[in-house]
Amino acid sequence: MFSDLARDDVFRIETARLWLRWPKAADAPAIRRYAGDLQVARWMSVIPHPYPPEAADGFILNARAQNAEGTALEMVVTTLRNPREAIGGVGLFRRPAGLTLGYLFAREHWGLGYASEAAGAMVDAAFSLSAVGRLHAGAGVDNPASLHVLGKLGFEVIGEAEEYSEGLGATRMVAKAVLTREAWLARKAAFAAKAMGARGARAAEAR
Repeated sequence: MFSDLARDDVFRIETARLWLRWPKAADAPAIRRYAGDLQVARWMSVIPHPYPPEAADGFILNARAQNAEGTALEMVVTTLRNPREAIGGVGLFRRPAGLTLGYLFAREHWGLGYASEAAGAMVDAAFSLSAVGRLHAGAGVDNPASLHVLGKLGFEVIGEAEEYSEGLGATRMVAKAVLTREAWLARKAAFAAKAMGARGARAAEAR
């Protein structure tokens, strides 16, 4: 699914403030810490609570294997200032509906815009490094922060569905959202035109 560029563990994505890289064994303690936080796990469908101590090591091995096969792209997120410490994760996963975007961050890093920054980079990677025609994503209907992130990235909510949450140990209602390649390209073109207009205005002011 993904090009050879992403199938090597030297692959990195740099944003204004963040590094996205393959997970490695040294990330296990950080992953155990934030994935083991109920306030993080409660929003996730596939993270159990309590989080088993060995689960982080299994996640890392599985993520690296899928990355190498090109069937998924699962990355940990660090800050540029401290590239050794994982503060969250973002990934593109194969699900029955299609290629799906997911993300999570340690609670102390909420509200800083990191989710939008990292997820936006992964959306660009999905459409740039694969031939996928659309991306899927979901967020709890009672999770306005995550819904806001998806809206900023151009996802359109297409409905709601009941989904079991491993973190909560119960079902919850999830808003299902989609972003097509055409919508992504249109947003990229609009942002580029806006940036060119701003540069032109600054140049005119300087004359």
